[in-house]
Amino acid sequence: MKTIILAIALLATPGLALAQKTDADFIDAKEAPHATGQQIFTHICQGCHMADAKGAVGAGHYPALAGNPKLASAAYPVVMVMNGRGAMPAFGPLLSDAQVADVVNYVRSHFGNAYTDTLKPDDVKPFRPPAAPTDEDN
Repeated sequence: MKTIILAIALLATPGLALAQKTDADFIDAKEAPHATGQQIFTHICQGCHMADAKGAVGAGHYPALAGNPKLASAAYPVVMVMNGRGAMPAFGPLLSDAQVADVVNYVRSHFGNAYTDTLKPDDVKPFRPPAAPTDEDN
């Protein structure tokens, strides 16, 4: 189910319909679970935060990720990616711990950001809410 939802999110990014035919980095549904941090940024994040990560103001306010001092704490972008805030949707249900770590590491090491401490999937895991009990658990 996560794969289908992630694939839909990747496909829903503005301008992606045209990119399907011409973009060598296009991610189809079967590749979505293996998307890298750079691919996730390119196909999901830059739709709002822009390709240069400088953000935008218009129909909404999309904060700059480029040179953003809030990224000094790796926990901050993890919480934002996992839970969203304001107009930003939560991507925690769509992305694996490894993908959250990858996209956060990518943003924290590009766009004028030079944070050298990197996250691992195990660092992301504590930010994920506990799984809801299922009928099988009862």
